[in-house]
Amino acid sequence: MDHYLAQAAQAGGFACSHNPAHEAAPFPDRQGALDAAVMAEAKAEISSWDSYAPTALIDLPDIAAHLGVRRVVFKDESTRFGLGSFKALGGAYAVQQLVARTRAEGGTAADLVVATATDGNHGRSVSWGAQRAGCTAKIYIHENVSLAREEAMTAFGADVIRVPGNYEASLAVCKADAAANGWHLVSDTSWEGYHDLPIRIMAGYTVMGAEAIEQMGADRPTHALLPVGVGGLAAGVIAPLWHAMGRDLGRMIAIESSLSACMHDSIVAGEPTVINTTEETLMAGLSCGEVSDVAWQILKPTLSHCITISDDAVRPLMRWFHHRTPSIEAGECSTSGLAALLQAHNDGAAWEAMGFDAESVILLIGTEGATDPAFFAETVAAE
Repeated sequence: MDHYLAQAAQAGGFACSHNPAHEAAPFPDRQGALDAAVMAEAKAEISSWDSYAPTALIDLPDIAAHLGVRRVVFKDESTRFGLGSFKALGGAYAVQQLVARTRAEGGTAADLVVATATDGNHGRSVSWGAQRAGCTAKIYIHENVSLAREEAMTAFGADVIRVPGNYEASLAVCKADAAANGWHLVSDTSWEGYHDLPIRIMAGYTVMGAEAIEQMGADRPTHALLPVGVGGLAAGVIAPLWHAMGRDLGRMIAIESSLSACMHDSIVAGEPTVINTTEETLMAGLSCGEVSDVAWQILKPTLSHCITISDDAVRPLMRWFHHRTPSIEAGECSTSGLAALLQAHNDGAAWEAMGFDAESVILLIGTEGATDPAFFAETVAAE
């Protein structure tokens, strides 16, 4: 076994919990807010954009052989619209929808100011979308967001405001300033009374899931390991799978940092539960303390398990992806699914509990590439 994979498999901090709600009630017949019409509208719009192309679905036969499963595939979002992240699908699409609505009401894009809080990648998408549409973006980041991620947003013309504290602190300031100034929030999390644009953002993410279904041919995933911050990505992948598979939907498994496991705590409590993140994970996109309300409606009945992991596997797996042939540009969050998979296999009891076997077909999501280029270069070069 490759030494990087061995390091990742033996990393500490692994825990796996079953979702009691997954078995407790009849499986719903609909995906809720992300129905077929909403997903089709998003796919039609986004696929019409200049430079649109489906991102690669990469088979990992060496991983499948090591695990004793039939197939492991990795959806590589590092090339999405040149922004380096699946987030390019969501924020920019929501901005486009907001601009279309404004024009229908007699306004112009120049009249719009959009605002969001971000750990980096969502803000980059909103900034890019605002530049494309000709409106102004105000992006709020917390004190631990890297300078490289800040500069990527200012390069698209956004005004970036750094706030002391964590992601939730930056979101609170963003919401207050937007209300005071009449700006339009384009948040990838949702709360009571704020659902429409988060649904549009998740609808953008469903393009990724729809592409994966087409790329898998006759196969359908028996398991999908889905990184969870506020839950938008996981819901966006699950919705098209749910639409395609119905009651045959495979085991959908949430992957979180043990430092910010708001989905795990919400599943245990049976309702959305806010946590206070006091220490930042290297997997910046997973550093969220509150589950999106609209994502929760999809995730609560469909997630079979929640896995939490530490940062210990991040660097080894970034190196493994980089040094394999062909090389894959996998950023910090992109390592989370493979880390959880290797550690579950190493655990044994967790592997059995989640139903992995020789016929398993496993979907992993490579959420991002080198969105912090300096950290990426330093990490993959080190031994």
